Amino acid sequence: MHFTKASLMAALATAASAGKTGRTFAVNHFYGKGPLVSGRMDPIVNPGVASGHVHAIQGGNNFALSMTDNQALESTCTSSLVKNDKSNYWTPSLYFKDPATGMLESVEMFYMNVYYFFEKTNDEIKAFQPGHRMVIGNPTLRSPPATGGKSILDLADGTPQPVQFTCPRSNTNTPLYPTNSDGLHGVGIQDPGNQGAGVGFPDQNCDGYASPLRADIHFPSCYNPAVGLTNYKENMQFPTNGDCPSGWIHTPHLFYEVYWNTPKFASRWTPGQGTQPFVLSNGDPTGYGLHADFLSGWDVTTLQQIIDNCNAGDAGMDKCPGLIGGLNDPSTTCNIVSPIQETIFGTMSALPGNNPIGQWGVGASSPAASSAAPVASAAASSAPVASSTSPAKASSTSKASSTSKAAGNAAGNTKVAAEPAATSQPSGATTVITVGSPAATSAPAGTTPVVVPTSQAADGNVVTATTYLSYTTLVYTTVTDSGAVPTAAPSSTAKSSSPVADGWSYAGCYQDVVNDRVMTGIKFANVGQHAVTNTKCVAYCAAKGYSMAGTEYAGQCFCANTLRVSTKIDETTCNMPCEGDETQTCGGGAALSVYSTKTTCKRSMRIMPRSN
Repeated sequence: MHFTKASLMAALATAASAGKTGRTFAVNHFYGKGPLVSGRMDPIVNPGVASGHVHAIQGGNNFALSMTDNQALESTCTSSLVKNDKSNYWTPSLYFKDPATGMLESVEMFYMNVYYFFEKTNDEIKAFQPGHRMVIGNPTLRSPPATGGKSILDLADGTPQPVQFTCPRSNTNTPLYPTNSDGLHGVGIQDPGNQGAGVGFPDQNCDGYASPLRADIHFPSCYNPAVGLTNYKENMQFPTNGDCPSGWIHTPHLFYEVYWNTPKFASRWTPGQGTQPFVLSNGDPTGYGLHADFLSGWDVTTLQQIIDNCNAGDAGMDKCPGLIGGLNDPSTTCNIVSPIQETIFGTMSALPGNNPIGQWGVGASSPAASSAAPVASAAASSAPVASSTSPAKASSTSKASSTSKAAGNAAGNTKVAAEPAATSQPSGATTVITVGSPAATSAPAGTTPVVVPTSQAADGNVVTATTYLSYTTLVYTTVTDSGAVPTAAPSSTAKSSSPVADGWSYAGCYQDVVNDRVMTGIKFANVGQHAVTNTKCVAYCAAKGYSMAGTEYAGQCFCANTLRVSTKIDETTCNMPCEGDETQTCGGGAALSVYSTKTTCKRSMRIMPRSN
């Protein structure tokens, strides 16, 4: 934090009386190459499914689509510099909408800090327990708060206003926000007590030294144990005059700083015109829908020792005396691969999850799990970093294959009809989620159900097959195409249904699972760089003795004799022209164009009748 420390400290101390103990704080720093992961993942609000919009996530590498209370704590590495903090911290990502073209571009997260404030209070401040979940902010807001631009962090001062934007600038001769702004017509509202901050996006270029546009997000610090750790909607509130209600537990006050590299786009828009070009990943062009999540994975003893003994301030939690567990090596990195494989970086025509960009003053609908397929892009994303603790270095490879030891749930191009109830799922379990899946059945110990959609048997009965997979170490293998992806889908049915070889036929478009492939005979068959076609893939698999071939993501070929999980999906999901022949369609994002011999098709009809 560079120039608003004094104003923040004043705001935090407003309601504290002189007789209370002094407040302390320490900044939790992160390290490594980028955040832990970016993707449409939110195990608190949308457990088990693809969330509605992209988040940037920091913390422990056990982060997954669904999480148990101890799952974060059991991570094998963390992007937090403090080893014993394996909590997860996440916020929406930011995009730039080009005023000239209307295209969207991802904005790099410059860095993130999490402040742990131990407030002036008559209460005893206690460490977070593993699995403690918190969510702050309202993603649907598109209008300014009734209290205006002021930050309010204590109930004695009025309705809390916990989110703002700070804009460090090299020249502050002009106001950060127009003085007459009502916050409803393209730009937010100034904080009357802080000339460098306000609510909603400002219309100025934030070009302070090492300090571009920053999101400021405060969490409440009063926890109601009667409600419980997982009830994120009701378990927290802000203090009153610095204290929590009787029977509640006073926890550390978390404050997220998230910096984005907005100066990169400074030459492509005109500041000071009452509008601005940035949009949050949930389709919010106003910034009022800024929000954040926290799931605790702290070693309780370590955090309590910090609370009781550390006042390292901006120097960082890594400078706390007697820190238990020590520090991670900042020259290494801890990252995982998102199980939702889609383009989230680079240039694209629509936000991931196909979130429509909203309007100032018009509230958005309530956020829900996304039913949208991964978005097509005009420029492919960089290959995600594998889960590891390894020396941090950038990769310039256009096509990369990487493996990782990662724990977590995985779903490929997931389609969901509605948000399911939260599940208590073991770390490392694999789940395939489909529309219209039968009700889940009890799984044997050490396994996770994988539901195959209903099928029609020869006798006309509707049948369902359910298998169980053991959960152990998962290996992620990802190939990212560096070529342009069309924004308009080709006619996949006509192209994919074309005969590719004598005795082979098109079986359909099937869902793949990127961390546990459904075709396991040969993965990423070498048919030539940028040369993949259905014809070549079938020929390759046939020559190797396999009876099934599948193409995916325009340039990937897989061989098998059976599909590990046969989840047939809509044909429009297989929509990418083959790299080696654009007249053919080679699958899509986590979607396989599958071909098989006629005998394979007959063998695949073995389905057990459903018991009534």
